[in-house]
Amino acid sequence: MHLPGVRAEIATALLDIDGTLLESNDAHAHAWVDALGEYGYAIPYARVRSFVGMGADQLLPAIASNLTLDSETGASIVRRRGEIFKQRYIDELQPTPGARELLLAFIADGVTCVAATSAKEDELDLLLERAGVADLIATKSTADDARVSKPAPDIVHAALQRSHALATHSVMLGDTKYDVTAARRAGVATIALRCGGSSDADLSGAAAIYDDPLSLVAAMRIS
Repeated sequence: MHLPGVRAEIATALLDIDGTLLESNDAHAHAWVDALGEYGYAIPYARVRSFVGMGADQLLPAIASNLTLDSETGASIVRRRGEIFKQRYIDELQPTPGARELLLAFIADGVTCVAATSAKEDELDLLLERAGVADLIATKSTADDARVSKPAPDIVHAALQRSHALATHSVMLGDTKYDVTAARRAGVATIALRCGGSSDADLSGAAAIYDDPLSLVAAMRIS
């Protein structure tokens, strides 16, 4: 398959989920703010929101230098964030426009769809269900498969390895600068989507930028 803006023929699509296939970035930020507040960290929503797309191992110290995933407080905050997200937010989440249509278009053209996300494995299945694509993605790479989460390339490398894919014949679909950076470091081209809330400046370095999955499907039909 040839994609607009990507030179090589594509055999594998590495898919970020939050913000790319599911309108969940704001909800994640709210869950972090809620959890941090319960532990005495009054972090503004806008600051937390700017780091959504990273895994917890990177997000925590970016928000507060004394918090790490390995610390007792940091680990407790992460657990509480997960509970809050599932209890208060996940049931209201909707797919991004055209999420399922895009994956169906990939599959129809013989492209393998692989999850490459900073989400934890125990959360991913719920996210895929809310995005309406759980039946279309068999291979998954999560934060549990990486020593360091995005923007490090570990998750992308894990997705390539699990799907037996070549970086040169793969494309990353993402919505944040962390996706673009992680893919670039792994030698994978990125198609970026604005539906996660990032600006074009943040997504610079992507081979192409579209509003959402639906607009990418439209471009694929034209090309």
